[in-house]
Amino acid sequence: MANISIVIPAHNEADNIGTLIREIKQLNLDQPYEIIIVDDASGDNTYANVVSLKAEIPELRVIQHEGTYGQSAAVATGIAHAVGELIVTMDGDGQNNPADIPNLVAAILGSENKNLRMVAGFRKKRNDSAWRILSSKIANSVRSFFLQDQTPDTGCGLKIFYREAFIKLPFFDHMHRFLPALIQMQGGDVISVEVSHRARMHGTSNYGTLNRLWVGIIDILGVSWLRLRSKKVRIRTCD
Repeated sequence: MANISIVIPAHNEADNIGTLIREIKQLNLDQPYEIIIVDDASGDNTYANVVSLKAEIPELRVIQHEGTYGQSAAVATGIAHAVGELIVTMDGDGQNNPADIPNLVAAILGSENKNLRMVAGFRKKRNDSAWRILSSKIANSVRSFFLQDQTPDTGCGLKIFYREAFIKLPFFDHMHRFLPALIQMQGGDVISVEVSHRARMHGTSNYGTLNRLWVGIIDILGVSWLRLRSKKVRIRTCD
């Protein structure tokens, strides 16, 4: 048995976040869990809507950034405050399906690979526009070519991993898109499991294709440099 912290970054998701939290509450998780919502200084009622659910859902914790720092910062803030041995991350827009969480938990806890540190979601069937699907495929292909991370969909927000593996990683903006490569850089193993993907019911995406293209190229070059300069240190202990 392992404690689980479900960390959800949210920015302007007032119409989606409450439904998502209630869906998580309805899951039949065998492990103790908490739900951590990190509001990245939303301009709508995201924070107020989450706070209003605290009396109804005791597992819920809410953190608010004073400024808009981005998804990676929100994920890092949530994990810094988490108590779980295992971290589940998912997007706050409701497109990740909480019903997939038990499968991810089973995949990481049931694995015979003691070096497994992350199970990444793979959205094989996307509920997005044709343009977003195409741009995502191109981005994943370019990233895979440079980083060789054997992960078909690093853009999927739904992942499960050990907290101790994350806190050893270097932090930088947009790092959430490169978590499999960063985990592998430390010597951990990563596998992918197919998950469902739902259409966005309310609001609009906080990300556009063009505004991610340039920073994506810079990030890939930066992570490639980190990968080349990293060393896997193996030790023996005599107790």
